[in-house]
Amino acid sequence: MAGGSAIPGTIDIDAGILDRMIEIRRHLHRNPELSNREVNTQRYLRQMLAGQGIAGIRDVAGFGLAVDIVGTGKPSNRKLAIRADIDALPIAEESGVEFASMNPGVMHACGHDAHASMAFAVAEHLHQSRNSFGGTVRLIFQPAEEDDPSGGKRVVEEGLLDDIDAAICVHVDPYTPTGKIAVSSGPYTLACDTFDVVVTGSAAHAAKPYEGIDAIPVACSMVGELQKIVSREIDPYDPLVISVTGINGGNAYNVIAGKVTLKGTIRSGSDATRERAWRRVRAILEAIATAHGASVQLDIHKGEPGVVNDVEMTELIVASAKACVGPDNVLNTPGWTIADDFGYYSEKRPSVYFRLGIRNEAVGSVFPLHHARFRVDEAALKVGAATLVSAVTAFLSMHRENAD
Repeated sequence: MAGGSAIPGTIDIDAGILDRMIEIRRHLHRNPELSNREVNTQRYLRQMLAGQGIAGIRDVAGFGLAVDIVGTGKPSNRKLAIRADIDALPIAEESGVEFASMNPGVMHACGHDAHASMAFAVAEHLHQSRNSFGGTVRLIFQPAEEDDPSGGKRVVEEGLLDDIDAAICVHVDPYTPTGKIAVSSGPYTLACDTFDVVVTGSAAHAAKPYEGIDAIPVACSMVGELQKIVSREIDPYDPLVISVTGINGGNAYNVIAGKVTLKGTIRSGSDATRERAWRRVRAILEAIATAHGASVQLDIHKGEPGVVNDVEMTELIVASAKACVGPDNVLNTPGWTIADDFGYYSEKRPSVYFRLGIRNEAVGSVFPLHHARFRVDEAALKVGAATLVSAVTAFLSMHRENAD
């Protein structure tokens, strides 16, 4: 990352902006939309941004938005991107909040409503204070982080990072207390691939299973054996998680199932382990099918790469967070095993992905991501927004120091 050092200062975001941030977050939570279907979310965010006098808002990556906030304080060609995902999950909400989802079976159970609202607050604050800095901040309200086709991949393919110097992303973290921020450099999320399996045996009468090949026990054997790749073949310090997340087969009480389907994910921390896991999954499935006289078809779909946090961008977030919440509340915490298509950004440009603590037993914000009772402690959002603003202004001031 080019540029000299800068010491972030305390950020004071107007109370009106913070109120709108919460208003937006609750509206999005009430009206969640699945990946690649965020048409109303896109329309609403455009309306809210334009309502604050922000111009140049454009559609990106399908149902996403991008807008550049250009500082007028001093000429600069430095550009920084902030990514906020906006899609929800196919989960029936049980959080009990008064602004719960009105879209049956769809819920913001990963905090993307919080990410989008913080990005809005950053955009409005920077727009109002644009005469105090130089350079450009590109806010990317990205669709389809949770499902394919990936919005992050489309952002890169559409060239939205081609003229960008670096990128920042924040994710709410229900494992870290409110008021704290967690970040460290190096690998920070895992790559994630998906797989589909079709096990084909031979149907028969349930009273005479020996006349067929029962695909159900074959599939069950596969599920059990796949777990041994992680527990018996991989170094515990080399991240790998293989999860079978779906199994389906059989449709009658008196018929032996002739076909069963499986699906799941492979999450890995290195390219070598990723490739090894692919080979071993295929080898194990084929061997088990052969042993039982069945056949198997495996399709592995390569997904997003892992996020790798740039050293200097991580230092920027650490300094910015310390300025906002104090040194004791900034944690040097290793990455987590979730996947995030911000990995496409970090492949393209120096990037940092940091975690915003939202855990607060008093407001019930204790449930994990992707849980039907997931809640966000909204008091944490002003910390996230302030940290982002502090990082932006510090990043752009580095450029100004070197441009003189």
